[in-house]
Amino acid sequence: AMLLANSPWAPWYDLLLDVPVVFSVGSFELAKPLLLWINDGLMALFFFLVGLELKREFIEGNLSQPGQITLPAIGALGGMLIPALCYIALNYDDVTARNGWAIPTATDIAFALGILAIIGRNVPLQLKVFLTSLAIFDDLGAIIIIAIFYTEQLSLASLIVSSVILVLLFILNKQKVTSTSPYIFLGVVLWVAVLKSGVHATLAGVILAFFIPIKGAEGEPSPLKSLEHNLHACVAFIVLPIFAFANAGINFASTGLEQLMAPVPLGIILGLVLGKQLGVFGFCFIAIKLGLAKLPERVNWWLLYGVALLCGVGFTMSLFIGSLAFEQDASSPIYQDRLGIVIGSLCSGILAWFVIRRGIRELPENI
Repeated sequence: AMLLANSPWAPWYDLLLDVPVVFSVGSFELAKPLLLWINDGLMALFFFLVGLELKREFIEGNLSQPGQITLPAIGALGGMLIPALCYIALNYDDVTARNGWAIPTATDIAFALGILAIIGRNVPLQLKVFLTSLAIFDDLGAIIIIAIFYTEQLSLASLIVSSVILVLLFILNKQKVTSTSPYIFLGVVLWVAVLKSGVHATLAGVILAFFIPIKGAEGEPSPLKSLEHNLHACVAFIVLPIFAFANAGINFASTGLEQLMAPVPLGIILGLVLGKQLGVFGFCFIAIKLGLAKLPERVNWWLLYGVALLCGVGFTMSLFIGSLAFEQDASSPIYQDRLGIVIGSLCSGILAWFVIRRGIRELPENI
């Protein structure tokens, strides 16, 4: 995306994303540019997968025991609050720019775990579990933020249709229907209704996931786990790359220190690099010292601090929230926010790499 945005083919890149795509049945019509079909449609699959993972983790995964959720939940809270305050501090006087306050609150779990994988096999399993748990709460927080703060004018008729679909999904779940076909069919109708309602359409994916049964019929695999397994490759290798391609095109031709130091990108960079580490590590440190939680086994303070830095890698989710916060036009801060997201995520990832490697060397078995 960045290569195309800075090449002679940049106008073609923009034209591709602006191509109108129309779906109509009778008098019903959905007409959006390709970019919005990607952000509203393909990303609904991503959020559907996130919802499946959330349900599984809360029912039988790392978050099924109260003692396992306290520290990552507190860390995630700090990791959303402090970055938002950092951003608002620099953009408080600008009503339009202030709408992007949630951009630095997000963590990209795929990139974060990828960086841990690059560091090597010596990374303690407990650290990966802690990061995954924290990121799940972070995703849950992002979903709540999108639902509450990035909802447009509501359509009563569409909300009624959505409510009817939710009742039908509830009945299917209570009747222990384990075939996923009726859930998916109703989920598509729910997505259209939510899209028309003013609530962001990707939330339909999360809502649908909560109704998918985790237990299959006797002798059959779990519907939820099967869907989760089947969607992973599609989301990882198709949905997210297409989303990044459509949203990460930054033209550096007119980008200099002045643009980098503008309130929007600077607020995002400070939020991701400084706010995340202060929020996650600071809140976890206080919780541990007050006895509300304890440091995970084989995780020292250096490793905890490294994870706090790693949470500043907000690429995918930050880009997504940025697309909701700002209008898609050249005069909008959205082009500035992409610059801040890329630089802030890159700096956080590099700093985390060094700190976590230091933390691994400090473990007793490596001294």
